[in-house]
Amino acid sequence: MSVVTEAEALAMNLPKAERGRLASKLLVSLGNPFEDDSDDIIELALRREKEMEEHPETVVSEEEFWASIEEYRRR
Repeated sequence: MSVVTEAEALAMNLPKAERGRLASKLLVSLGNPFEDDSDDIIELALRREKEMEEHPETVVSEEEFWASIEEYRRR
């Protein structure tokens, strides 16, 4: 069993509040994901906006987005 798998198994057995604290610490340890790529992020956002304007049928609502995330997590 890998260290990550072991850590995940241990973490999932923690009470919800402790899992939340651990998750928060892990997220903070990653730093700002946009720090080094701010120009790339802006370019991506502008490209996505143009795609949505040109193909509005591909746009999903926030509700549809979260439903798809939940469906993915159930797999």
